[in-house]
Amino acid sequence: MAAPEERELTAEQTERLLQFQDLTGIESMDQCRHTLEQHNWNIEAAVQDRLNEQEGVPSVFNPPPSRPLQVNTADHRIYSYVVSRPQPRGLLGWSYYLIMLPFRFTYYTLLDIFRFAVRFIRPDPRSRVTDPVGDIVSFIHMFEEKYGRIHPVFYQGTYSQALNDAKRELRFLLVYLHGDDHQDSDEFCRNTLCAPEVITLINTRMLFWACSTNKPEGYRVSQALRENTYPFLAMIMLKDRRMTVVGRLEGLIQPDDLINQLTFIIDANQTYLVSERLEREERNQTQVLRQQQDEAYLASLRADQEKERKKKEERERKRRREEEVQQQKLAEERRRQVRQKCSWEAQQQHWLQALLLPL
Repeated sequence: MAAPEERELTAEQTERLLQFQDLTGIESMDQCRHTLEQHNWNIEAAVQDRLNEQEGVPSVFNPPPSRPLQVNTADHRIYSYVVSRPQPRGLLGWSYYLIMLPFRFTYYTLLDIFRFAVRFIRPDPRSRVTDPVGDIVSFIHMFEEKYGRIHPVFYQGTYSQALNDAKRELRFLLVYLHGDDHQDSDEFCRNTLCAPEVITLINTRMLFWACSTNKPEGYRVSQALRENTYPFLAMIMLKDRRMTVVGRLEGLIQPDDLINQLTFIIDANQTYLVSERLEREERNQTQVLRQQQDEAYLASLRADQEKERKKKEERERKRRREEEVQQQKLAEERRRQVRQKCSWEAQQQHWLQALLLPL
């Protein structure tokens, strides 16, 4: 049976294919197309995943065996900042609050009961992470369609890759978990997260990873970080040689307040990154010194081995010369003995002829 023909590319896809090949240097056009199709033709995510593979980070489409996310969330020194919803004001506000309270209570109670019952009938599909990069790309597209393209630079990779990059580069990692159904999510994204001052701070001081908890990848991170409400932000960094949550911000926070809280967390923990950077430089210098010492030792060892080899060759040549001289002496002695024997036999023959001649 003939293989189905591949779908023809649009002009935009062809342009992205050529651009991806030019950026990555991959010669095979089929491989470039396959990679872009895996990333839903998102060239930024495809290039980043390719760079991660070249740096030794496993591709999200060929991941290592799954294991729990190695992030320390039990540090008692975690800075936590929770913004509570404002209380009703005035008689009208309290009247509206009291009237709506039973309806809200009934709605959320029935919703929780329904979700609890559904889990027995059908397992939560979010528990199976099959396309983590697709989850991230889908969330970014949703975010841009709903809130615009002016926003902090999203890390277009998996949560594990973001942790690895933050650890390798010794940078802060800000994680945002988006609650699609929460009443404060829209206001936070539109007015706080997309504020110019917030964008500048995030883009210049940290990596930024975000995902919806309705996506399997976001749900998996939610299970690891255990947020209490939305919007939820967590600051993660390398501390005591472990990726550790050093700050949690929960609730509807305003732009100025968010900048102050993030700056406070950064300033309070910057010394750990500086210390880790110095230790890493010291380890690198020690490693370089050890490597230089090993190279010097190997060079000295090779020189000694070369000297020993030359001495051995010289001894072997001397032994061969002595053997040749000895062989020559033996050969000369044998020739002398042969000549002497021949001379003796000739003399005996001469004597014998002399004795027999008178007869």
